[in-house]
Amino acid sequence: MKLIPLKKQSKKAQKKYHALRRRDWNGLKPTTGVVKSKKVYDRKKPGKPDKDFI
Repeated sequence: MKLIPLKKQSKKAQKKYHALRRRDWNGLKPTTGVVKSKKVYDRKKPGKPDKDFI
C-alpha cells in the first residue's frame, strides 16, 4: 500500500481523515462555558428594584 501525502489527497479524503481524528465532546456543549459580556444589554436580566416599590 502506497502512502499519499495528505495535501495531495482529494478534499473528500482529507475531510474523512480529519473527521476520524477529531475529538468527541461526549455530550458536552462547548458554548456553555462562555461568559456573557457585562456591557451587552440584556432585556431578561432583572433590574434593581425601584425606591417606591420598597
